[in-house]
Amino acid sequence: MDSTDLPESGADAGAEASVVAAPLPMVSAVRVAEGEELRTVALPGLTLSVRSRPPGSTGLPPALYVHGLGGSSQNWSALMPLLDGVVDSEALDLPGFGDSPPPDDGNYSITGHARAVIRYLESSGRGPVHLFGNSLGGAVSTRVAAVRPDLVRSLTLVSPALPEIRVQRTAVPTALLAVPGVAGLFAKLSRDWTAEQRTRGVTGLCYGDPGRVTPEGFQAAVDEMERRLGLPYFWDAMTRSARGIVDAYTLGGQHGLWRQAERVLAPTLLVYGGRDQLVSFRVARKAAAKFRNSRLLALPDAGHVAMMEYPEAVAEAFLGLIKTETRS
Repeated sequence: MDSTDLPESGADAGAEASVVAAPLPMVSAVRVAEGEELRTVALPGLTLSVRSRPPGSTGLPPALYVHGLGGSSQNWSALMPLLDGVVDSEALDLPGFGDSPPPDDGNYSITGHARAVIRYLESSGRGPVHLFGNSLGGAVSTRVAAVRPDLVRSLTLVSPALPEIRVQRTAVPTALLAVPGVAGLFAKLSRDWTAEQRTRGVTGLCYGDPGRVTPEGFQAAVDEMERRLGLPYFWDAMTRSARGIVDAYTLGGQHGLWRQAERVLAPTLLVYGGRDQLVSFRVARKAAAKFRNSRLLALPDAGHVAMMEYPEAVAEAFLGLIKTETRS
């Protein structure tokens, strides 16, 4: 098994080998905030869009940010400026999300996404990095840190999608996307929904207080939703990635995510929101026990995307983490 040959779950192994990349339609441009740059990185069988903030000084340690299900590198645009002068920040769009096209092999499993992150780090030579992950990206980052400790100097997980015995009722509709046929049915039932209605629903699900979203931020999210809905692979990427999360929840043994959490050597910051409707706040205690060298940031009023709702608090906690490790 080489550095990127990770175990596959049954639903993904072999089943996606016949997927062939199709020409992509013309869609509107992806938003790039002030101070950010967006570039495309081509790897064999994989093309990734990478968002970065050019560092103000040389020699800063690199950081890489990995978004959640249905998200993109834009989810880190509020946090990255707060770490200017501390780390050299890059955020990638996972295959099939943001501005990254689908992978040639159609593999959207946790393993497939982890392999994409590993391949990017190997090709760029940026490791070891301060690795950040939210939700799906948190599960992906956990796997990367477990199987490739040489690529990760610290790990920051915001509401990571780690297995729960009792899934919250508000998270059930997202999990149902993994069921064959459900995504297609939902797409038909919701075909008359506007991008604004969809965005309002997502915001209500992901934010502890949707009122914290500025009118400008909400409009930018609506524009991005309209852009994504114009992509022919939008629902396929969502469905297969949701299925990848569910499959990872059922994977046991040494490849189970909780077992891999125990193998993480990097100092770890765990961030959980008290109003998270997708990842239960009660999992925080278990996570703190599983990650051997961890500290917990509990934000009672935060939802599922604390790095967007309370970026200052997350940045402060991360700075505390790396300062402690530097002293030790």
